[in-house]
Amino acid sequence: MVTGADPDGGIVLSHLSKSYGAVCAVRSLDLAIAPGETVALLGPNGAGKTTTIDMMLGLTRPDRGTISVFGLPPAKAVRAGWVGGMLQTGSPLDHLRVRELVALTASYYPAPLGVDDVLRLTGADAFAGQWTTRLSGGQAQRVRFAAALVGEPDLLLLDEPTAGIDVEGRHDFWHSMRDIAGQGKTVVFATHYLEEADAYADRIVLIARGEVVADGPATEIKAQASSRTIRATLPDADTTELRALPGVRAADRHGDAIILSCSDADTALRALLGACPGARDIEVRGGNLEEAFMELTAEKSDPAVDVMEATR
Repeated sequence: MVTGADPDGGIVLSHLSKSYGAVCAVRSLDLAIAPGETVALLGPNGAGKTTTIDMMLGLTRPDRGTISVFGLPPAKAVRAGWVGGMLQTGSPLDHLRVRELVALTASYYPAPLGVDDVLRLTGADAFAGQWTTRLSGGQAQRVRFAAALVGEPDLLLLDEPTAGIDVEGRHDFWHSMRDIAGQGKTVVFATHYLEEADAYADRIVLIARGEVVADGPATEIKAQASSRTIRATLPDADTTELRALPGVRAADRHGDAIILSCSDADTALRALLGACPGARDIEVRGGNLEEAFMELTAEKSDPAVDVMEATR
């Protein structure tokens, strides 16, 4: 065991800040991740997700604050073989075939997984003999995943891991990730696919302009969306009158169906039943993750950070 290591300590980011010139990418960010958690980092372009992952990997040093990865600074945790990373940018090494690249990566770790097992798990076995310079975008992503996984790390840090992968490939990727997370690995991934975060993360951390604006299970994040929708069957409804009901922000009609967007669904439902007792087939739906995302990150994105992160 490396001196100072704490396998039960998880990952702790404390008052983390990072700027690039006049652009502040991460602002005094605090985050604690328990061992074995699968955590999704969500946020608009320029939120600071990539910068945060780079600092957790030890690729970028924070201006202020500290990071502890199982009790060690990130660089030491990486050198100990505890961390595997999959980045958005970069290309696999030239002049190697896929199997050779994964085998080379495995040689850097003290107790790697079997190369053939990793190739099969990531779906890269189908093109293991191919030169790395001849890979499609989706194939390159699979190779990056294999390289991150082959060292048998305790922590996997994945930045947009399914970008460029088709629907079937994304399904296969997350099937593999379920197996890996089930082995007690800690997984942190940044994604723009809200449905992936909703379906696969134990917890979602929503970041905007380098700050955590929401943190919790997907159900809790979705509950923070103020929007609620009432749907009902109400022939010949007058949308003007419906919009005037207390708690209603907007009303639409599609045939015999009405859709009310509500600021206060309880008040709106009582008012609807009082004014329109003939309403039937009533459904009340809470906000979804996309609505929560839009509301919680509204006016938080920073174009300057967006450009800076996209060109790194």
